[in-house]
Amino acid sequence: MRIRPATSDELPVLRALERAAGSPFRDLDLPGIAEISDDEPPALDVLERHRQAGHAWVAVDDQNRPVAYLIAEPVDGALHVEQVSVHPDFAHRRIGEALLAYAAERAADECLSGLTLTTFTDVPWNAPYYARLGFHPLGEAELTPGLRKIRAAEAEAGLDRWPRVCMRRP
Repeated sequence: MRIRPATSDELPVLRALERAAGSPFRDLDLPGIAEISDDEPPALDVLERHRQAGHAWVAVDDQNRPVAYLIAEPVDGALHVEQVSVHPDFAHRRIGEALLAYAAERAADECLSGLTLTTFTDVPWNAPYYARLGFHPLGEAELTPGLRKIRAAEAEAGLDRWPRVCMRRP
């Protein structure tokens, strides 16, 4: 699986990929969380902002078509993973892990201290998955101002209806 920067003409494909990647939420036995599968993917202008900043990457298949993507931005000295999504047809092939490793290399290139992200605690392919990849949960006292701002925006968007956590990997 090759990873490379996303191109502007691929951004609509990333939105479609995100919609497909949300479908497994419909199968979870957590009250109301199936709604996550209906969430709008990041808007084109948001994806373009990440792309222009050099923080939007895709994993591509043999025909150079995106099957997964990751967008991130520097937040308080770390590279914060805003979204990492793998199309369900390509799940369980360690593509998400490869994208995170690629992002970690880019963070090191930019002299950032590691990766951070926010995620659901009770979704198997969220916090438990990231813990297996070396991320650890951050306590309230460990949250930076930028992470607090991100968490507040998530709460305002209604994501705190389900337990969430900030995680970090050096």
